[in-house]
Amino acid sequence: MSRAPGDGMNPLRVIRRRVPDTAPIPVQRPDPQNQRVAAVIPAKDEEERIAATVRAVRAIPHVDLVLVVDDGSEDDTQHLARGAGAVVVRHSHNRGKASAMETGAAVVAMRDVEAGPARLLLFVDADLGATAVNAAPLVPPVLAGKADLSIAVLPKQPGAAGRGIVTGLARRAIQRATGWAPMQPLSGQRCMTRAAFDAATPLAHGWGVETGMTMDTLLQGFAVVEVPCDLRHRASGKDLAGQLHRAAQYRDVAMAVAARKFRHYKQKVTREASSESDAAGEPQPPLPPDGQNLSETPASAGEPAPTVSKRRWRSRRR
Repeated sequence: MSRAPGDGMNPLRVIRRRVPDTAPIPVQRPDPQNQRVAAVIPAKDEEERIAATVRAVRAIPHVDLVLVVDDGSEDDTQHLARGAGAVVVRHSHNRGKASAMETGAAVVAMRDVEAGPARLLLFVDADLGATAVNAAPLVPPVLAGKADLSIAVLPKQPGAAGRGIVTGLARRAIQRATGWAPMQPLSGQRCMTRAAFDAATPLAHGWGVETGMTMDTLLQGFAVVEVPCDLRHRASGKDLAGQLHRAAQYRDVAMAVAARKFRHYKQKVTREASSESDAAGEPQPPLPPDGQNLSETPASAGEPAPTVSKRRWRSRRR
């Protein structure tokens, strides 16, 4: 009997990928009692649910700032969010989820106390409504320093019509790159440290942002954990709009994965070229005097003539 990825696994198992000693030194965590959390909510035409989402997120412990990034909405999203108690910033036109997340994180950084610790970032989708308060379990693992990034694992959503194609693509890509197969790689409900967020920037475009973020943080030595959360959002159906949405997801995830493969290859080529140039720059033995045979010099007696090896490029099959 086949088993779905993640079945029988402890969702609270922290994943950390080992990195070389040149990895960034972890920042000392502040006292959890003094650590504040900023909730960032990217939103596009969410006037039906944004107010309930904001009110629910404000009830999460340690959250002292709720920031809604209105990504070019054409409805009353910004006014309803502000009326519910959120700080609202607005894009004049739709720039995509990744851009909204980066804008939100930048605004939070400007509101952080200069001499104090940076706020943790809690990213929440705008369509969660009253269930957004159930994102609270994402905060403690990061607050306690057990993880740098926590990802919500949602229950099966009513009305969801996807067949897992995009999820499978993202899961396999993350597993090939890091060795870890997440249960829900596309989950957008995440809590993370400022250092982990900075490591993942620039964020991947569009719907590939979550896949790219997970790969980038793990590959740089940050710890990631999945946490079950009873959250409910608007699921995409079987209609044309739902199919177009899933097609856009597949495109963006594939682009995010391809970009990271190219970046990894480019870094590998740069490292190998650097090592070859260092080898070529090693000091060579002094030349013998004019008219003297190389084999007659004391330094080279009984030693083979030096040769320069040429490195062959081999394509790696994945």
